[in-house]
Amino acid sequence: MPSFKERIIEVLRARQLVEPKQLDEALEIQRKQGGSLQRILIERGIVKEEDLLSAISQGLGIPPISLSRVRMDSQLKGLISRDLATQYKVIPVSCIGQTLTVAMSDPLNVFALDTLTTLTGLSINPLLATESDIFEAINQYYGTGVEESLREVVEQAQAHSVEVLPTAQEQETDTTRLLIQTQEAPVVKFTDAILTQAVRLHASDLLIEPREKTVRVRYRVDGVLQEGPPPPKHLHAAIVSRVKVMSELNIAEQRLPQDGHFNFTVDGRPIDFRVSILPSTFGGNVCLRVLDQGKLSLNIDTFGFSKRDLEQVKSCAIRPHGMLLATGPTGSGKTTTLYALLKMLDGPDKNLVTVEDPVEFDLQGINQVSVRTDVGLTFSSALRSILRQDPNIIMVGEIRDGETADMAVKAALTGHMVLSTLHTNTAAGSVVRLINMGVEPFLIGSCLTAAVGQRLVRKVCARCMERYKPTKGLAERLGLLKNGQEIPELVRGKGCRACFQSGYMGREVIAETLVMSVAIRELVLRRAPEREIEAMAKKEGMQPLREQGLAKALAHITSLEEVYRTTVGSAFEE
Repeated sequence: MPSFKERIIEVLRARQLVEPKQLDEALEIQRKQGGSLQRILIERGIVKEEDLLSAISQGLGIPPISLSRVRMDSQLKGLISRDLATQYKVIPVSCIGQTLTVAMSDPLNVFALDTLTTLTGLSINPLLATESDIFEAINQYYGTGVEESLREVVEQAQAHSVEVLPTAQEQETDTTRLLIQTQEAPVVKFTDAILTQAVRLHASDLLIEPREKTVRVRYRVDGVLQEGPPPPKHLHAAIVSRVKVMSELNIAEQRLPQDGHFNFTVDGRPIDFRVSILPSTFGGNVCLRVLDQGKLSLNIDTFGFSKRDLEQVKSCAIRPHGMLLATGPTGSGKTTTLYALLKMLDGPDKNLVTVEDPVEFDLQGINQVSVRTDVGLTFSSALRSILRQDPNIIMVGEIRDGETADMAVKAALTGHMVLSTLHTNTAAGSVVRLINMGVEPFLIGSCLTAAVGQRLVRKVCARCMERYKPTKGLAERLGLLKNGQEIPELVRGKGCRACFQSGYMGREVIAETLVMSVAIRELVLRRAPEREIEAMAKKEGMQPLREQGLAKALAHITSLEEVYRTTVGSAFEE
């Protein structure tokens, strides 16, 4: 009997939902990174979730279920434990008589069905659901688990009376005692719990920040920090040391910053964590970057670019030479945009090379170089060597200084396509920044093809979305009333368990694309200020960030508050 994976492949090929090359790439990713084939196809934008679920359901003859529309019966928790639900990717839906209906990502898993029948004493009626829906339902139904783990940590800490080294000097000299602390059950359980929580919240960063008498744990979810349950203060040093042990860092070093990385498995899939530890007044300040390869979608068509901007970005990227810049503040998705463009441009006839600090995600088929300033491998020195490697397309992680800017410009002028990022607030500001770095205006006019200024706006949670109409005064001020039309409806999230009471779930790009034209090149040559370049770009059709954000608010994708937060930096006034 064919496996569930083999049946899915048969359905995909029979219904021609994906191209053979895309399917082969997805299977290769699964082989290297693990995870389910369905999730890889969905998260990389190869196939829509509803289309895949419908096709598999019809192919297997098993009804599908949308768990977001089902109200779970809390009394069924006793039938299937959280560990079992996570192991078999199953969630109880209802129980009528002696039949337990469950949602499963693999309803052909005979071993799982037999185990559930034996443990519950009921006959099992399986329905088909996506793996992501099931894990999300598990987190809502059973809770994310960190609160329970935290309570257990506190109780065990009190029972075991975990010894605390009284001074930093003692911590530095008595490495053996500190290492023993990292193996204590409370420390291990709490560390594992907050790492798991970070992944289940879809956080991009996890911060552990010591204070004089407390420890603060915060998660950056969709670009916004939110606080989580803190550990007891006396466990902080051991938790930091635990992270160091996992990252293979020197736990005796307390005076200097340390960087590292480690791999941790959550819900059956490996997650990479990039570690930065900074000594502070009250102990080690830990920042963990969560790098979930399974959540990385590299299909630029699904990022949220407007039709005009998407066409312009693609047309500029496929040129044989020139420079395309992605601009915006930290955390605005610039690198992911460039990764998606590289994936689009990749092919057997092209040599693609990147230089990054550090390499965030491994891109199959692309040569990636990580900057190492400790041995003299900087952006500029790496670029010199890359140019001897016969590249067609070069990605420079960030143009930080005049030397790197000069090398990138020379590469663009000598027949290479260069993709890079700049930390400027607007697309037009990238031109001024390059001039300030010492690049001559005539060189910028010759090599720069386009600059994309972008932000990431949070999308309103579909499960707790509510519609409302703004006041007439606000609508007029925002230019929402044109030709006597009625006040348009907007949306906002009330907050629910699915979005962890934030009212938002997921993010989408808003962008402004400045394409170099004859008129803009003339402005650059005479060193015109940013506002003049931006005004010309608007005249030629560029839609600014704020207008793009308002368009998404009117399309009920995001909220007005979120548009103001990302484009203005402050809350709007009614």
